[in-house]
Amino acid sequence: MRIAKTLLFTLVTLFAVTVAAEEGKIAVVDFGKAIFGSEVAKTRLKQVQGESDYAALQAKYENTVADMKALQKEVESKSMTWSAEQTGEAQKKMEFLRADLELTTRKVQAEQKALQSSIVQELRPKAGEALQELIKEEGIVLLINAEAVVTVAVELDLTSKLTDRLNQKTK
Repeated sequence: MRIAKTLLFTLVTLFAVTVAAEEGKIAVVDFGKAIFGSEVAKTRLKQVQGESDYAALQAKYENTVADMKALQKEVESKSMTWSAEQTGEAQKKMEFLRADLELTTRKVQAEQKALQSSIVQELRPKAGEALQELIKEEGIVLLINAEAVVTVAVELDLTSKLTDRLNQKTK
């Protein structure tokens, strides 16, 4: 019964796609990739990476990772000769470094998420306009999100065209 339902669904889907293909064009777009591939988004990312707060967070992350590696190397080479107290101190220091690394990682991720959100909010209206223009120009009747597609022919993917159009609109 389940196989019959799956087969029926597949046939109906193929029929719908065939009908849509006969009446117009089918296309795929990755809206997020188009937005973050735009020149405005790339510029914003570079600006934030150059800001002192973000750069300080990145440096702290890298320094903490380096400290953890150095401590791990020291533990591996000297732990056999250490007393229980020295081993305990090294473990405590490693735990502090891990906690510090987790906190720094969360801060960096929060900064990145906030930046991504602001970029999307800024560019979504213009990207929507650009997409509507492309839909009209290309005669598209069925637009599918690229995340929902396993594979697609390059000529059906509008993502690069949308990025180009968005770049033109934001100049």
